[in-house]
Amino acid sequence: MNKFFDKTFLKFIIVGVANTLFGTAVMFIAYNLLHFSYWVSSASNYVFGSILSYFLNKYFTFENKSKDVKNVLRFIANITICYLVAYGVAKPLVRTVLSSMSTKLQDNLSMLVGMGLFVILNYFGQRYFVFKADK
Repeated sequence: MNKFFDKTFLKFIIVGVANTLFGTAVMFIAYNLLHFSYWVSSASNYVFGSILSYFLNKYFTFENKSKDVKNVLRFIANITICYLVAYGVAKPLVRTVLSSMSTKLQDNLSMLVGMGLFVILNYFGQRYFVFKADK
């Protein structure tokens, strides 16, 4: 277990907190104030948040000095897969469990569940796929 939960994991959590605050604000503003759809709102979180995340994780968390464009492509693939899996699972799961609640509440809770799933998937994807080759 210590192999997974080391200094790199702690840095990832610190970056994740900052990135989550930023992305969550974008997502809930888009959904609740701008009235964008569930998918557009949650995707906005990851489009804007991913730009911040890439640079913070590349240079601070994983201390990756590579200039290889493959890192960017792997990062985009990782974020895309993690997003689709996390939010694709969260929405039907929450809708099933909370079927008697309003759609707006279901969607807001689905976004929170999706965020949690995304964090877990994204950590392992970045550590072992995106930045692994250059560590």
